[in-house]
Amino acid sequence: MTVADTAFILVPGLHTGGWIWQEVAERLREAGAEAYPLTLSGMGGPGGQDGAAGEGAGADLETHIADVLRAVEGTHAPAVVLVGHCYGVHPVVGAADRLPDRVARIVLVDTQMPMDGDPAAALVPEQALRDELLRGITAAPEDAGAAAELAPPTAEGWRAWGSLQGVGAAGSARLARRAVPQPWATLAQPLRLNGAAGASGPLPVTGVLCAANGSSLAMIDAALRLGDPRLAYLAAPHLSYLEMATGHWPMLSEPDATARVLLRAAAGEGTAVRPPSGAERPEHLRPFLIDVAERPRERVGRVDLHLPDADGPYPAVVFVHGGPVPEGARPTPRDWPAFLGYARLAADLGAVGVTVDHRLHDLAGFERAAQDVADAVAVARAHPRVDADRVALWFFSVGGLLAADWLAAPPDWLRCLALTYPLLAPFPGWGVPGPRFRPAEAVRAAGRLPVVLTRVGRERAEFAATVEDFLAAALAAEVGVQVVDIPSAAHGFETPDHSDEARSAVHLALRTVVSHL
Repeated sequence: MTVADTAFILVPGLHTGGWIWQEVAERLREAGAEAYPLTLSGMGGPGGQDGAAGEGAGADLETHIADVLRAVEGTHAPAVVLVGHCYGVHPVVGAADRLPDRVARIVLVDTQMPMDGDPAAALVPEQALRDELLRGITAAPEDAGAAAELAPPTAEGWRAWGSLQGVGAAGSARLARRAVPQPWATLAQPLRLNGAAGASGPLPVTGVLCAANGSSLAMIDAALRLGDPRLAYLAAPHLSYLEMATGHWPMLSEPDATARVLLRAAAGEGTAVRPPSGAERPEHLRPFLIDVAERPRERVGRVDLHLPDADGPYPAVVFVHGGPVPEGARPTPRDWPAFLGYARLAADLGAVGVTVDHRLHDLAGFERAAQDVADAVAVARAHPRVDADRVALWFFSVGGLLAADWLAAPPDWLRCLALTYPLLAPFPGWGVPGPRFRPAEAVRAAGRLPVVLTRVGRERAEFAATVEDFLAAALAAEVGVQVVDIPSAAHGFETPDHSDEARSAVHLALRTVVSHL
């Protein structure tokens, strides 16, 4: 199929209309394709006619699926590509499932694949509101709030819906000004699929990953290595991916690049992702980069304590893993080679190495995980072989967000806080509530607490940006941060990378932390 044979039907997300796709549609038409930006019923126009009178709050998901079906049936192009952004993926997948012979490909822009039975309410980023909406659906799915509407976000509130990188002040103001209420029933009504489209295929799907909003091929690969059965569909043979280095609104931030990406998707370009083979050991279960002898270990609930030889009392280093880690993952993080290695090395240096299986199993679990870490610290400090007044906390990867509480109000007994390839601000689309879990802001209150930060040179760009923001805030607040740089290392380097540079950096970071104890 040529570009001239292709029609793109562009479906917007919550609170928006076809106007967000207008610039992209113009570029696609200039390239020779047909392009139809839709405004869904109740959002400013029925049947996809931008600017027409809407049906109001009575519209539901089935109404919007019908809008997309009419658009598909209204074009005679041989190849129809349905493009959905945010909420728009629900009517897109629903329509493709009903007319699979007329649809050549689905493109999901910075939004996960909806499953059969999923309500779109799960996309609402504000956790408290999302939970309230989902509870209402569970209590009365047949008529939950059928006459209600969800008010559009404020200008500031849009930030919680996804990264606005590249949109600019004028674009953000336009987004706030043109936003309309979302009919509640469009969020409440579950998506119903027959299996022709969606996660089970076979209709081809391209996912457009926007790295500045926290989605990337690297993160998909990491999730698949952990073996979460909920995410196994990401490696399905009919799925492929293209990346963009922008935020959640690529059609506004980079319309030219977005049009090019859509043309590439229509041509079948993209990277396929495959799960690790059964014969291949996942990277996080490979041997630790330093040979270290096993130590006596005590297990107290979710907490393990790796003990030095003599009675002590000794200082303690509490190691906090990242995530989310699937609830059923085995072995659990405290038995992963990296955390066994760190804890045993700490014991070799005369400190109790403490590991904890906190329950960050999904993006709604930060508060629960933070409590697990606090409980683990209490267990460690109460142990007879631990000096309760000499404790360090060490956070890894996404676990770095859990450091914020301790930076914001460091207790007297906390002698050092360490971070290794950390994420230090949540991605906007994650819906992490309130000002908590933002170490890049909390560090301003850290005072004289020593911080040791291990920075890898091949870090994911979206993680690295939060580290630089953290260091700038620490410098402005005159907080002492010692940076241990490993230019050649990547995220999670301790098991795949056995270089001398990496070993030396781990030894240096550990000795530095223990020296503060």
